[in-house]
Amino acid sequence: MLGSNHSFQSAESALPKLATTLSTKKKILITHIINGLYTGGAEMMLYKLLSEMNRERFEARVITLIGGDSLKTKVENLGIEVYSLGMTRSYPSIAATIRLAKLLRQHPPDIVQTWMYHADLMGGLVAKLLTKAPIVWNLQASNIVNHPDNKVTLLTIKLCSLLSSLIPARIISCSEVACRLHADVGYDSKKLLPIPNGVELINFQPDETARISFRKELGVTPSTPLIGIVARFHPQKDHSNFVQAAALLHQAMPEVHFVLCGEDVVEGNQQLSDWITKAGIKSHCHLLGRREDTPKINAAVDVATLSSAFGEGFPNVLGEAMACGVPCVTTDVGDSSLIVGETGIVVPPRDPAALANSWMTLLKMSAEERKQLGKTARQRVEEKFSLPSIVARYEKLYCDLLGVA
Repeated sequence: MLGSNHSFQSAESALPKLATTLSTKKKILITHIINGLYTGGAEMMLYKLLSEMNRERFEARVITLIGGDSLKTKVENLGIEVYSLGMTRSYPSIAATIRLAKLLRQHPPDIVQTWMYHADLMGGLVAKLLTKAPIVWNLQASNIVNHPDNKVTLLTIKLCSLLSSLIPARIISCSEVACRLHADVGYDSKKLLPIPNGVELINFQPDETARISFRKELGVTPSTPLIGIVARFHPQKDHSNFVQAAALLHQAMPEVHFVLCGEDVVEGNQQLSDWITKAGIKSHCHLLGRREDTPKINAAVDVATLSSAFGEGFPNVLGEAMACGVPCVTTDVGDSSLIVGETGIVVPPRDPAALANSWMTLLKMSAEERKQLGKTARQRVEEKFSLPSIVARYEKLYCDLLGVA
């Protein structure tokens, strides 16, 4: 069944303008507080926001609660300072709180933007007590709020919901589904604002040469059909679902190969390797681990996939594959169906047969039909999720909160 064709509804026009004496000639300092600078969805969106923002109008600093500095060098290469509070994962400390307080006093922000639950809670509380800056929370997950994955995280979510009417001026969510779900668990619905993640159309675009060169790298023929998934190895991403579906498709279309790319998606991952071996598809699976050339990989596959079971907000991988002109099959998690619209196929989570059948549907299209579907997918991303337009919505929100044009 093709995904539904909804669209994000902008709510910035309803923002109350706060009285301020901020000069429009002064650069607006945004202090971003985030758990760490890994390569997850929130971290990548922060990096893309920092890289695209109007540097003549805005300046930024980044404070991380813990380590995870995969993106630190990239952020610093933008000329943006990065500070770490040195916390251990998920557990705040008095020392870290004092360091955060000092940083906020040394560089008084005009806006404080926090990212994800732990930073929303800790960063929001300290900023509320020590600054007059409007605080903006950012949500990147969806039904994880109902998933008993981590007791500390669930407690943090509960505290955030109780404080959501007091601390943030606005709560950005990358997902409309997440807006509804967070409102259901007590977040202040009047402050929730959906702004999807942006896609870098310059980096992610169709590339006819990638198909040939990537298949050469894999050691398969130029005509070999490829199904790809870009996702770290985590229960949320449900690689077991992907492998089971691959086994089913292999029975009907043994010529298809499967490309798996992401953190810990390697031969040395015993659990993943055992699943693949048991499924009888070891010779048809390519485990690439973490790669920096995902634009090339996306552009090279015939069908891109998200097999997640829960917890997605705005899955960046779908927008990136679509920007490369590749149709997607995705499970119905977060805003996945909203992203792909009529350009892909949406299936229930944890349903390998539905996933395999949908792959088969796309692979049995002619190359020209699939190419046209991919072209429509890129057009959808250009119209709804291009990075410059998304960054402009963040910038407008910041200015509205400060009452400046």
